[in-house]
Amino acid sequence: MQLTSKTITPCLWFDTQAEEAAKFYCSVFKNSRITDVSYVPEAGQEVHGKPAGSVLIVIFELDGRPFTALNGGPQFKFDEAVSFQVACDSQAEIDYYWDTLTKDGGQESDCGWLKDKFGLSWQVFPAVVLKMLMDSDRAKSARVMNAFMEMKKFDLATIGRVYAGEAA
Repeated sequence: MQLTSKTITPCLWFDTQAEEAAKFYCSVFKNSRITDVSYVPEAGQEVHGKPAGSVLIVIFELDGRPFTALNGGPQFKFDEAVSFQVACDSQAEIDYYWDTLTKDGGQESDCGWLKDKFGLSWQVFPAVVLKMLMDSDRAKSARVMNAFMEMKKFDLATIGRVYAGEAA
């Protein structure tokens, strides 16, 4: 297991689903892979209560970026204070990530936010929205903001129409 000393790596805390989650995330994102798995040793059973030989840590990459998944126990849960952003170039990409990340128990939320089946929050949005929101024409950016505030999954065609001043 190798992490470089100057790399900032998100560590995702799970109860017992670290390996399942890492496999799922690697299946969702291109250029992704599990690079290492460590297992609970015999030592420390009286403290952590995890069965020896069960998965403890999974090191993986999503689109080439390092992540760690830890089976730390049920003490902590994910919430929206931390989320991962997926900037998409097309409606097909938005649909793919939205549908894949919400399947099997994930939950849709507002404005492109969702939770996957593990409770991790994601923001799936069209990359062009950032440019639209920063447009010097405040009326355009306001129309875009108003449009997507009414959406769960982003509709790129609607956002493009309202940005251009057309009816949604």
